[in-house]
Amino acid sequence: MSGAEFVPLSLTPMLIGVLSAIACALPGNFLLLRKQALIGDAISHVVLPGIVTAFLLTGVVAALPMMIGAAGAAVVAVLMIEAVRRLGNIEPGAAMGLTFTTLFAGGVLLLEQSDTSGVHLDVEHALYGNLESLIWLDATGWGSLLDADALLGLPPELGRVAIALMGVAVFLWLFWRPLVLSTFDENFARTMGTPTTVLGISLVLVSALAAVAAFDAVGSIIVIAMFICPPAAARLMTNRLEHQIAWSVAFATLSAVLGYVLAGYAPLWFGFENAVSAAGMIATVSGLILAAAAFCGPCRLRSGASAVSF
Repeated sequence: MSGAEFVPLSLTPMLIGVLSAIACALPGNFLLLRKQALIGDAISHVVLPGIVTAFLLTGVVAALPMMIGAAGAAVVAVLMIEAVRRLGNIEPGAAMGLTFTTLFAGGVLLLEQSDTSGVHLDVEHALYGNLESLIWLDATGWGSLLDADALLGLPPELGRVAIALMGVAVFLWLFWRPLVLSTFDENFARTMGTPTTVLGISLVLVSALAAVAAFDAVGSIIVIAMFICPPAAARLMTNRLEHQIAWSVAFATLSAVLGYVLAGYAPLWFGFENAVSAAGMIATVSGLILAAAAFCGPCRLRSGASAVSF
């Protein structure tokens, strides 16, 4: 594929997929080590009713209302999980499963009962996103990367995902030490004066920021996979936290790029005429990477948080 074809048709979808994957994988590392990986799954589901509610209240699909709606839904989900866990005296995994399936089902019902067909907000879009359609129509080749007029025509989803990734990175940089300390020894962190509860809620909100930014472009399938698969595969490769984060970024990038390419070309290699969903293929590749790490990773026999050094 020449630059005249690749840049307008594939460059921006691939970049959006990569940035979305990294934005979800970064906080996913800490959720995994805190044994809260299902919270990433829950967030990817509960953003749906938050986004739909924001649309119904404002009548527009805009970044700020969507972020506020998703963040509010994430907070509601966390409170519901704690309420179900404490009042029902059931284990956290069951509380998470009950909460995110209930809220996601409520979001689906809201979608079906509201007129959202004109704004590309429906059940299929919520699951698979619209990654393939995020093309750069104003681009004519690699030279468009230096053309100010052409850059104005970039898909807005690219900017939203990039800002979300920057926000996640800044949060981790600013609160790295207390976040690491509370992840590995919450009681000690509390005695040191670290506001562990506030920090935990902040991590969930940052995860929600990444999820809602990625949700519109790639749907909930990639969001779920990227919160869990790259960090889990990275955990099987190293016992050092900094190295784990680097591995997770590499795995997230590889999943997005390879998955997007295979979605378009792999069916042709096997004699099929039509491409498959890029979101589904990216999630599949991330799962295969995790499977390979589970079989071959040097730290596959010591995957607990206590075995990690920093």
